[in-house]
Amino acid sequence: MKQALDENCDTIITAGAQQSNHCRQTAAACAIAGLRCHLLLGGEKPDVYDGNLLLSSILGAEIHFTAENRKGEDGEILKTKIENEGRKCFVIPYGGSNFAGAMGFVTAVKELKEQLIEQKLKIDYIFFASSSGGMQAGLTLGKEVYQLDSELIPISIDKEELNGLSLEEAVLNRIEVGALKLNVNKKFNLSDIKLIRDYDKEGYGVVTTNEINAISELVKNEGVLLDPVYTARAFYGMLDFLNKKRIPTNTNILFWHTGGLPAIFKYANDLQ
Repeated sequence: MKQALDENCDTIITAGAQQSNHCRQTAAACAIAGLRCHLLLGGEKPDVYDGNLLLSSILGAEIHFTAENRKGEDGEILKTKIENEGRKCFVIPYGGSNFAGAMGFVTAVKELKEQLIEQKLKIDYIFFASSSGGMQAGLTLGKEVYQLDSELIPISIDKEELNGLSLEEAVLNRIEVGALKLNVNKKFNLSDIKLIRDYDKEGYGVVTTNEINAISELVKNEGVLLDPVYTARAFYGMLDFLNKKRIPTNTNILFWHTGGLPAIFKYANDLQ
């Protein structure tokens, strides 16, 4: 938002699925910043808005339904149309996954390390959901910058490519940009980009018994809700790792919960 305002933009464009947390948060940020918000959301216009889609609409976003194109493929077309009307646009990529987006998680690693030192804790493994790559890139860079001695275990949520690139390639590209800007000397290779693809076979946004069981397991034991698309799939992956003893016993695990509560209501029929 700051970058858009500094460049004298008055309109933000971004994209995602209809239940995109990123798009809902962008709409909220635009409301605070006084910017117009245009969201390119995949699929067809539903009869009833619910979950994040409803919130994005209430927050004042102008919503464009783009069928198969949920990853911002129509962004430049919309930008040209809006700028021909005399406005100035700032395009945020799908999932907010660029250097600015990744920097949020570089900073989060700094905060995490401070908390671990304060609490005298060592975390051996960090499980999290990886879909558009910004978080994974940021955690990877943050781990290097702040010398965090934890192994990252990203669970793939979406098996589709990002503009012709695999998620691993997209993550590497963002890491390389970030490493240059942050003066990180380490040379990263594609082989360094770990991604667990054991749990994304059903495709993006498809809720299976795995996700339902993960939601039930955590909420009934801890009173903490997962979202059906991202964190439930990643949490199931972590449970499966534990059940199959894929990581050593007597190690400390952090599950990084990235929110997404409103999407639960979209999947009410699956979860009842």
